[in-house]
Amino acid sequence: MENTKPKTSKKKQIFRIILFASTFISLWFVPWILVKAWILPLPNTVQEQVDQTLGYGFDGVIVYVDEAGKPPAIYTAGYHDSAKLIPAKPNALFKIASISKLYVAVAITRLANENRISLDKPLTDYFPELSDRVENAGKITLRMMVQHRSGIPNFTDNPEYWKNQPNTDVDVLKYALDLPANFEPNKDYGYSNTNYLLLSRIIEKVTGGSRQDYFKKEILIPLGLNNTYGSINEVNIEDVMSGYYVGIDKDFKNEDYGMMLATAEDVGKFVRALNDGSLLNEQEMEIYTSLYEFNHGGLAAGYQCLAEYHKDIDAVIVQFMNTTDFEGYQWNLLEITHSRVVKILRKGK
Repeated sequence: MENTKPKTSKKKQIFRIILFASTFISLWFVPWILVKAWILPLPNTVQEQVDQTLGYGFDGVIVYVDEAGKPPAIYTAGYHDSAKLIPAKPNALFKIASISKLYVAVAITRLANENRISLDKPLTDYFPELSDRVENAGKITLRMMVQHRSGIPNFTDNPEYWKNQPNTDVDVLKYALDLPANFEPNKDYGYSNTNYLLLSRIIEKVTGGSRQDYFKKEILIPLGLNNTYGSINEVNIEDVMSGYYVGIDKDFKNEDYGMMLATAEDVGKFVRALNDGSLLNEQEMEIYTSLYEFNHGGLAAGYQCLAEYHKDIDAVIVQFMNTTDFEGYQWNLLEITHSRVVKILRKGK
């Protein structure tokens, strides 16, 4: 009996040491900057929150707020161009990346309502040449593509896409061809930029013009959106907010990925119209509601953004932040700071 107690005590001591060490190690890897962003006292105003956001490593921030019954407001902090020390501009153009998927989904909805396309026809009806190059192309419908249920590989997940940046004069679709499907059509969900690349080309094939031309006719002009563009080739580059990537000494605003640009105000007006039914008629709204979402984010090198309508406070919030890392921290900070803006607005109700 006398020899048993010391052994038990020693085991407990070793266990405690291991537990302490593992706890210490786990704390070492806690993303404290995210914890700080969550637990800091909530500011009283949106501008204070926007100013606070700069402390998390962002070069520039733009936040557009449209609360029903109040004039829209735009808040800024930091720099439009940090190298030239140009302050952030409320009307700056910004690469909105995947927020453009909302515009594509609207266009597809309108074409479907006009019976110019069928949501339930396969991809091969529009591009028969892809039958042997996209697995299951004969079974993948446009509806599945809009909803990211096609199983088509995401071209931006292909390492070759990133090795060959900026992919000038290259059809980026090649990075998704001749690859196995991620899953059987309509059997799972898998976010894929390839879906919307192909949908954009279907819009162009059916309308006989560019995607942007169709957007102008059906979305931008009717809504009075005069500061939304199809690529940087259509704008004065000095109007574009600079974009930065953590750890890389480069301004990404000159990189042409063929993505849309817009002011926060234009994106906000679009999201408001999409959500309040003034963009789509009743039949179109029924189709759209069955197809896609009403809010969206966007992420590209140097640019991340979030555009959301919050029904409970009848408010649209668009947030632009011109610093990214692709490790997830900057994106998480975008979501956290966006949610804090929403809380501030709720408190004011």
